[in-house]
Amino acid sequence: MTQATTPAPLTRRAQRESGTPAPRRRPTARGVLSEVLLWVAALAGLVCIVLVVLAFTAHITLIMFRTGSMSPTIPAGSVAIVQQIPASQVHVGDVVTVDRPGQLPVTHRVRAVEDGTAPAERLITLRGDANAQDDPAPYPVSTVRIVRFAIPGLAPVIVAFGNPFVLGGLTLGATALVIWAFWPRTGGRARKAGTATEGDPGS
Repeated sequence: MTQATTPAPLTRRAQRESGTPAPRRRPTARGVLSEVLLWVAALAGLVCIVLVVLAFTAHITLIMFRTGSMSPTIPAGSVAIVQQIPASQVHVGDVVTVDRPGQLPVTHRVRAVEDGTAPAERLITLRGDANAQDDPAPYPVSTVRIVRFAIPGLAPVIVAFGNPFVLGGLTLGATALVIWAFWPRTGGRARKAGTATEGDPGS
């Protein structure tokens, strides 16, 4: 007696050639996590590349505010995007960062601008928005870093990323997630292969 056999399932190539649409796979948690990790890594890499390019081409850097001398405009814990410009382009009302020999830079609002001893030099008087008086003396500068905009509350996050324990924990966590997301899924494939190649029952 002849026993009817079940036709073998078509491969993807055979389905494409015959015009039969391939069955859609349901997205799994591992697949979704893999996509998310890839997009996050790509976005982080893009941000780093953009920051490096801006630092070299447009002289744009970051400044962290540890004190509240510019509150409420720029509260303590903010991160400001600053750009280096010639002192001749500084105007009253600008918020600028000035380097001080032997001290930390100061970021205050410009109260007055006067000509210096050299054509490119300016004497600028600064005052913090939260301060009642101007800084003790004008600053002789040829370049300053003007604040383009500030992001409140971002400084503690950046400082935390500089902690070796935080960096180590994030690195281990990210490594574990990547390994889990991209680990080969052989169990399901083996079961499918076993079902597809199972022999015909005996007569």
